[in-house]
Amino acid sequence: MDEALVENWNRVVKPNDKVYHLGDVAIQRKGLQILDRLNGDKILIKGNHDTFKIADYYPRFRDIRAYWVMDNYSFSHIPVHPEALMRFKGNVHGHLHAGRVLSEGKIDPRYLCVCVEQTNYAPIAWEDVKLSFQRL
Repeated sequence: MDEALVENWNRVVKPNDKVYHLGDVAIQRKGLQILDRLNGDKILIKGNHDTFKIADYYPRFRDIRAYWVMDNYSFSHIPVHPEALMRFKGNVHGHLHAGRVLSEGKIDPRYLCVCVEQTNYAPIAWEDVKLSFQRL
């Protein structure tokens, strides 16, 4: 599985592409070494399983953040509270894997889960993320 993820990543991401990784990059320490093989200028939005020392991540990521805002969208690992979304067009998040944020039993269009289970096991372009919000 690791090899398939590396191949999928490097097929989509070129060496100078900026990538926001929305957390949980390696559960076990040996998984950190795999990150060295991934293309891109990587920024980590820390997840709940990113528990190693910050110094373990810095050789692999240009920056490490708790969250990020771009084009009035918030990026986080865990979906933000609905009341926090008033200021944003939407929340791009990880954490839920195959799940989605629901509101009254329907997918909440203010949230987009970009876990690999939701993106065909490959990173997706920012343009595609914005289009996904428009389709919901």
